[in-house]
Amino acid sequence: MIDTHCHLQDKQFEGDREQTIARAFDAGISGMLTVGCDLADSEHAIEIARRFKLQASVGIHPHEAKDAPEDLAAAFAPLLEDRHVVAIGETGLDYYYDHSPRDAQARVLREQIRCARRRGMPVIFHQRDAFDDFVSILREEWTQGMRGVVHCFTGDSQQALLLVREFGLLLGIGGVATFANAEPLRQAVRTVGVERIILETDSPYLAPVPVRGRRNEPSFVVHTARKLAEVLGMGLDEIVAATDRNAYSLFHM
Repeated sequence: MIDTHCHLQDKQFEGDREQTIARAFDAGISGMLTVGCDLADSEHAIEIARRFKLQASVGIHPHEAKDAPEDLAAAFAPLLEDRHVVAIGETGLDYYYDHSPRDAQARVLREQIRCARRRGMPVIFHQRDAFDDFVSILREEWTQGMRGVVHCFTGDSQQALLLVREFGLLLGIGGVATFANAEPLRQAVRTVGVERIILETDSPYLAPVPVRGRRNEPSFVVHTARKLAEVLGMGLDEIVAATDRNAYSLFHM
């Protein structure tokens, strides 16, 4: 199975990064996409991807939008030439923390969508407490044929259907789906079906039950896969095959 969203360059993995990746491979994880959150972080993600034969993305997280370069496309250009880079992001809007002004978040989101459109690359989106503004920007910037995923999706069935039907997006499902209070999310998964989801961990954050509270890591994606098999009434092998197929289609891995 594929962990389509992790942060292996995070400082929490400094002491045992190699062992963490080895555990993932031992657990049956066949691919990991380590996701960049600013320019320096993206460069580090690419270094990790090169070293361990993984995939990486280049992006500016909404928290970091206030410090984004004026010419984002030019800053991204040399990084996007690396063969390990398969996506732009994560980018989006985060009104929960508001670490960057909302106008800066919107500008940087639009520029990354435009960069992805020019280059024919998929986009990894982050959206928290900003759904209406996020959708408004997509309606202005997204064009037919573009590919993307709303990572760490935690919305309801109505939001899921809008993202899937209007924009053709996939939903990244992680450890939150295993939480006791996440029934609306599980219902959203049932509503859109396995053909519109991919697996992720967002490690080192949001570890799933039964390892909730620990530092998350890619090997734990199996717990989410098992929960989704239960939710959708499918076999684990079926869930893995479908979500892997979706990941390959999205990222051309």
